[in-house]
Amino acid sequence: MEQRRLGTGGPLVSAIGLGCMGMSDFYGPADESESIATIQEAIDHGVTLLNTGDFYGMGHNEMLIRRALEGRRDRVFLSVKFGAQRGPDGRFLGFDGRPASVKNFLSYSLRRLGTDYLDLYQPSRLDPAVPIEETLGAVAELVQAGYVRHVGVSEMSAATVRRAHAVHPIAALETEYGVLTRDIEAETLPAVRALGIAVVAYGVLSRGLIGGASAGHFTAPGDARASYFPRFRGENFERNRGLVDALAAIAAEKGATAAQLAIAWVLDQGEDIVPLVGARRRDRLREALGALDVQITAEDRARIAAAVPAGAVAGDRYDPHGMKLVNR
Repeated sequence: MEQRRLGTGGPLVSAIGLGCMGMSDFYGPADESESIATIQEAIDHGVTLLNTGDFYGMGHNEMLIRRALEGRRDRVFLSVKFGAQRGPDGRFLGFDGRPASVKNFLSYSLRRLGTDYLDLYQPSRLDPAVPIEETLGAVAELVQAGYVRHVGVSEMSAATVRRAHAVHPIAALETEYGVLTRDIEAETLPAVRALGIAVVAYGVLSRGLIGGASAGHFTAPGDARASYFPRFRGENFERNRGLVDALAAIAAEKGATAAQLAIAWVLDQGEDIVPLVGARRRDRLREALGALDVQITAEDRARIAAAVPAGAVAGDRYDPHGMKLVNR
């Protein structure tokens, strides 16, 4: 497995990470036994970066990962996001970045994951009521106490990342990035590169738009995509499927799937970018890891740019409320 470094002088992780969110939340029911088997097979293939959030399934995802990691904790790099508040019905209530809350969240994560430290700890969003300096100051104290190894941030603007980095060195910014989502290229990506911060990219397949079966594939009970993500609705979905079909045609000529080409495209954007794949089944994991064998040529880059121009995707990546919470 190829490795990449999170930040200048930071830790080495696998070039592709496994995002575990869908095993517990948002995309409909998942088979727990298959999820555990998928995590374990990923580790056997050399995937070290496992990404979760303490609010995925209200703790379920962390407990699932704990079961998968029995006897394997020393082989993985655990990245955990915190701060999101949810009600008993699963609805998001807001974000809490107060220092005491940060330490409380960490305590629960350690217990659910069955570990005495986390490799990367990061606020999932910016709490508008709490300066980022206070939130990151609490995480820095957890680093000093040995409970956290490295610090990250998620979905924050270039200006906020600079402020966070001044409090404690930031290893990585987690944000959505892929061939259909290019928002960070104008300002955020140059800024984090100037600071020596890596990008952990989620949504490289745009939540399944690339590699998904059909519109009906996203309307199963418990699947939030058609309800909360405008790219999956009506005319937006049809237009976006056209972009995916164009990408798939290029991929087929290379003997790859559209998903593999999309992941390879992100890998090709720089050694400081680590894509997450959200595979919930072993067959999808194997397909995703096949992206490591897809070589992107200069001609490929030009063809992909023509077939899927920046900004061509129809619809925002979140509903209006969600969009207010990103890049803050």
